[in-house]
Amino acid sequence: MARGKIQIKRIENQTNRQVTYSKRRNGLFKKAHELSVLCDAKVSIIMISTTHKLHEYITPTVTTKQVIDQYQKVVGVDLWNTHYEKMQEHLKKLKEVNRNLRMEIRQRMGESLTDMGYEQIVNLIEDIDTSLRLIRERKYKVISNQIETGRKKLRNVEEIHKNLMLEFDAKEDDQHYRLVGNNGNYDSVLGYPNGGPCIVALRPPPPNHYNHHHHHNHNNHHSNFLHQCGGASASDLITFPLLE
Repeated sequence: MARGKIQIKRIENQTNRQVTYSKRRNGLFKKAHELSVLCDAKVSIIMISTTHKLHEYITPTVTTKQVIDQYQKVVGVDLWNTHYEKMQEHLKKLKEVNRNLRMEIRQRMGESLTDMGYEQIVNLIEDIDTSLRLIRERKYKVISNQIETGRKKLRNVEEIHKNLMLEFDAKEDDQHYRLVGNNGNYDSVLGYPNGGPCIVALRPPPPNHYNHHHHHNHNNHHSNFLHQCGGASASDLITFPLLE
C-alpha cells in the first residue's frame, strides 16, 4: 500500500510534532552514519528541538571542533574571533558600569566632588535626602517593632504573675496547703517534740509544813517536766510551757 504524501508545513499538534521530530532525527542520523562510512566523509549534524534539547551526530573519527575549524578555513571566516570580540565589548560595558557605580559611591561619601557641577551637586543632595528619609522610616519601623515586642513580653510576664497569684490564693484557701490556721496546732507545725519549748525558773525551798513525801512527789513531777523540756534534772527548778 502506497504511503500518502505528507504536506510540508509545521505540525500543529505538539505530540505529533515531537514524535515526527524523533523519528526523522533518527533517520537522518542513520543516513549520516551510512554516508560517513561508505564515502569516508566527515559529517557533523547539530539539532536543537523546540524543547531546547540538543542532539548531535559527528563522524566517529573526528570531533565537532575539528569540523568547525576546517569549515572556517574553507569558508574564510573566524567564528571564534567574532565571538571573542563580542565578549570583549560586553566586558568593556560592564567595566564602565562598575566605574560609574564606584564614583557614585565615593560622591555619596563626600569624596570626588571636584569635577561635579552645580546641577550634579543639587541632584546628589536630593538623592541623599531621599535616601535619608527612607533610612529614617526604616529606623522608626524597627524601633516600633522592638517596642511592640517589649510590650508583648511585658504582657506575658504580667499574665504569668497574675496566674501565679491566683494559684497562690487558691492554695491559701485550701486546708491542705495552709500551715497554721485560726485553730492550727503550732507544736505540730514547728516540729517541737513533747509539747514545745518551755520557760525554766528556779524554785525556792519548800516551806517547812510540806512533808517529805509531798516534797519527793513534787520533785519527781518537776524532774519529768524538765526531762520533757530538754533533758535537764534539778529539784530546785520549776518549768512552764512556753506556748500555754
